[in-house]
Amino acid sequence: MPVNIKKQKIIKKINKISQYALSAVVANSKKINVNKINFLRKEARKNEVKINVIKNTLLKKGIQKTPFECLQKTLKKFTLIAFSIKHPGSAAKLLYLFSKENKNFKIKGAAFEGKFISPKNIETLALIPTYPEAIQKFLIIIKEASIGKLIRMLILIKNKIKK
Repeated sequence: MPVNIKKQKIIKKINKISQYALSAVVANSKKINVNKINFLRKEARKNEVKINVIKNTLLKKGIQKTPFECLQKTLKKFTLIAFSIKHPGSAAKLLYLFSKENKNFKIKGAAFEGKFISPKNIETLALIPTYPEAIQKFLIIIKEASIGKLIRMLILIKNKIKK
């Protein structure tokens, strides 16, 4: 298979993913060993995140005319891109936590809804709760509120009995 056809397939693959992905995060993973990258890929599959290590020229062509075109400024040197498929914060959270454990792993930026997010603000995207996390937090709030009401009623009953 000629090189050009291989490159065209890679560009089409990235463009196709870019059409349905909710967000994307780019990082420099040059000084990270293969075992750690394999662990990251395994975690990505669990979280429905697609990770690719691609030449910057192919990646630039693959994200043209997509919501992730704003990432083109960051595509220099060695680039790893992670696309969130089911939840917009999943790739950001995965790479953010990975970067905390691996100091050589540097996040270059992210794109969400066509807007560039700087590495300093990546934590905001990473901390968006998933649907199950949001439901869990909501249930805890409801539970705490109902327990508070129960305690107040018991105190009122106790005070009425004393009178």
